[in-house]
Amino acid sequence: MSGELLLAVLDLLVYVGRAIGPWPPHQVPGVIVMSTLVAVPACVQGRDMMTVAIPVAPLGDSGIEVSRLALGSWRTYERISREQGIGVMHAARDAGITFLDDARYNDETGHAPVPTGYSEMVFGEMFRAAGWRRDGTVVSNKLWWEFWPAESPAQELAGSLARMGFDYVDLIYSDLPPDGVPLADVVEMITGLIRAGAARSWGTFNWPAASIERAWQIAERENVPGPVATQPPYSLVHRAAVEDPQMQQLTAARGVAIVASYTLAGGILTGKYDQDPGAGRAAGTLDQARIRPAVTAGRDLAALARETGRDPAHLAMAFALLNPSVTAVLFGATRPDQVTSNTAALAVAASLTPAERDRLAAIGRPAD
Repeated sequence: MSGELLLAVLDLLVYVGRAIGPWPPHQVPGVIVMSTLVAVPACVQGRDMMTVAIPVAPLGDSGIEVSRLALGSWRTYERISREQGIGVMHAARDAGITFLDDARYNDETGHAPVPTGYSEMVFGEMFRAAGWRRDGTVVSNKLWWEFWPAESPAQELAGSLARMGFDYVDLIYSDLPPDGVPLADVVEMITGLIRAGAARSWGTFNWPAASIERAWQIAERENVPGPVATQPPYSLVHRAAVEDPQMQQLTAARGVAIVASYTLAGGILTGKYDQDPGAGRAAGTLDQARIRPAVTAGRDLAALARETGRDPAHLAMAFALLNPSVTAVLFGATRPDQVTSNTAALAVAASLTPAERDRLAAIGRPAD
């Protein structure tokens, strides 16, 4: 299939998808739903995957477009060398990723110069060292409400911006607000950040769909921006937050963009722990009841990968990409080659046959 023909097929499926609305992931046609493309995708023939241009999609009704793959920073840049971190940033930029996620994290290394927020300092420094253009990149950050009420959302974000060396963020996610803070006050404080120019849009982190809908109702009443995005975990073994009927209704009615995180279940779905049980963050936890479903799913995924000649990580990411409610998939990387490799998930998602999609969606699916 030529690149031009593939692009035409993608455009047709976008039109059909928008007309029909959400459908279960295992029924999605064998392409990724997208709005526009950075460039015409390379041809995908049989099992031979070539590089696919990173597609972009609207971030809700914000007027902002984001790449469908987003690079995260959790437990990343403060743990690796400056050279390695800049290499990761270069690889993401060269791949066409335009969506970067950062946040203030407490130090876990024991050698950071500040107890919290060093992650932002390093992110900002590497962002500039890697030559990113601020006006061509969508950067998100989070409000944790950790020091409320001594620190307001405006003060918290001001601290993050100072550490990053930025004037604004494009998207500010709000974690669940503290108990006792009226939701109307939360909406007012966060949208005040947009009015002040410190953020262009806002979203939610760990909020249930009902709370997001209530925030939208308040925003409409007060004529202020509603939450345009939410960042839930979504993977073969963590489906509830995204596939919840209320969330599906919310994304359809409000256009809330889902930025799926934890798609590899902390790396367990890559199969690396079968090769080396001490290989990563989940080392020593694989026999815990909450982890065992991911271990089992990882082995089933590895079997499908062997049979189809694909990489388990690409298949795991493809599962999330194939859900039309998902705007972007967030992933982390500590090496440049990981970034380059993960972009192949787009081509894998586009090339899966209906039978392969069904088998993929069945892995880790909870019993009815």
